[in-house]
Amino acid sequence: MKLWLLRHGEAEPHARTDAERELTRHGRKEVRQAALHLIGRPLRTILCSPYVRARQTAELMEDLLDGTPKLLVADWLTPDDDPRQALDRLAERGEEELLLVSHQPFVGALAGLLIHGHLQDPVPMQTASLAELDGELPLAGAMYLRALHHPGHRP
Repeated sequence: MKLWLLRHGEAEPHARTDAERELTRHGRKEVRQAALHLIGRPLRTILCSPYVRARQTAELMEDLLDGTPKLLVADWLTPDDDPRQALDRLAERGEEELLLVSHQPFVGALAGLLIHGHLQDPVPMQTASLAELDGELPLAGAMYLRALHHPGHRP
């Protein structure tokens, strides 16, 4: 399985609630840069957080990838969710390649858990950072970090 973990693009600093923060123009540019790493991949599904900035990021990715991947909102991908519980949700998935769009600290902690088997060494994820993980199954400590792409670094 190849698992792509994407932190949303840069968002407005303020909104009525954290969940309502929208992407900035710069954040959209960051997402377009991240999409370059996924063009031509056999990506069929994008799972994203219900928060506005993550949904906007996922929708932009879907458009940039010619609408090929199916976009699904997953309520277990918010900043405050437990990455350990996400492992159970990922184990239920059958995709060969899967993109998750989420937030810090969740996305960095999930990457660290999948790579190291614990939560003490999260992967640093800037806005629109994209982690590429490989492994037989999405289990704690069973995946390998193949690449970590940060905005501004072209493929």
